[in-house]
Amino acid sequence: MNMRADSPEQPRRRKLLWLQSGGCGGCTMSLLNAEGPDLLSAFEAANIEVLWHPALSEATGSEVISLMRDIVEGRVHLDILCLEGSVMRGPNGTGKFHMMAGSGKPMMDWIAELARLAGNVVAVGNCAAYGGITGAGGNEVEACGLAYEGTQAGGLLGKDFRSGSGRPVVNIAGCPIHPGWLVETLHQISADTYSRADMDEWGRPLSYTMHLVHHGCSRNEFYEYKASAEKLSDLGCMMENLGCKGTLARADCNIRPWNGSGSCIDGGYPCINCTSPTFEEPGHTFTETPKISGIPVGLPTDMPKAWFVALASLSKAATPQRLRSNATGDHLKVPPTDRTKVKS
Repeated sequence: MNMRADSPEQPRRRKLLWLQSGGCGGCTMSLLNAEGPDLLSAFEAANIEVLWHPALSEATGSEVISLMRDIVEGRVHLDILCLEGSVMRGPNGTGKFHMMAGSGKPMMDWIAELARLAGNVVAVGNCAAYGGITGAGGNEVEACGLAYEGTQAGGLLGKDFRSGSGRPVVNIAGCPIHPGWLVETLHQISADTYSRADMDEWGRPLSYTMHLVHHGCSRNEFYEYKASAEKLSDLGCMMENLGCKGTLARADCNIRPWNGSGSCIDGGYPCINCTSPTFEEPGHTFTETPKISGIPVGLPTDMPKAWFVALASLSKAATPQRLRSNATGDHLKVPPTDRTKVKS
């Protein structure tokens, strides 16, 4: 996809190759909803040339294999390799569960070879970063991420991998990712202003993991008073009973709207912490909050248990009747009261 020719005034365009492996393609589907600007305009603004993307490019089959061989043999420079979906190494480490059609070569081997030549390597989504949904359960396909297998460093490329720029794999984790998370990161990479200092302990961009999903949540008043929902259609806080991990999840989902309007929680479903390694196997159903002696196991991040118990007890005692009523309803029934209004 040649967007424009280089000019003497224009810096060299960054060449990006996008591959898909073991996943559902959901991150690409999310990216196609990018707005302000749209995805293609965002690439243009970042001075990025998309060499190939399975949903954006016309080239298929032998044309794609020819492009990949040109990169491997040094005829085409690769600035950014993006992988969507996990690496499938099975059976028995051969990678033959996922062959690159027409090449006689496992996709696993193509990914590893291209990653070693790329200036930057970006894992798009939780599957590419940590193995994700594809690696859940028995993981018969031997799925892993580029630099992690769940919480264990290593993955396909090894824990010490560094791209041509000297950076480790950039893990834009999420299931799926928000378009803005990728666009912002690619802009930084293209401008050569992205560094290890811009990544958290799991290799994720701090541009979105500096926040918690809890920040900006529309149910925060219910949370403050521990006015809890009891079923999914209720409007109250979903942390106490329905498995919401918004106080633990590192992302800005309720600050940066999805599709211009909302988030999982706004849609009535608890946060499942999909930006985190091994989110796919919480050990219980996503809509259940495990408890010990009535205390939720997944306490808010950074909060000591004793403090939470004390604050929760005080909050419940002070809960306004308006919140008690609205928390267990599927629509708001009781409006706030203006206590300054003089009764006639």
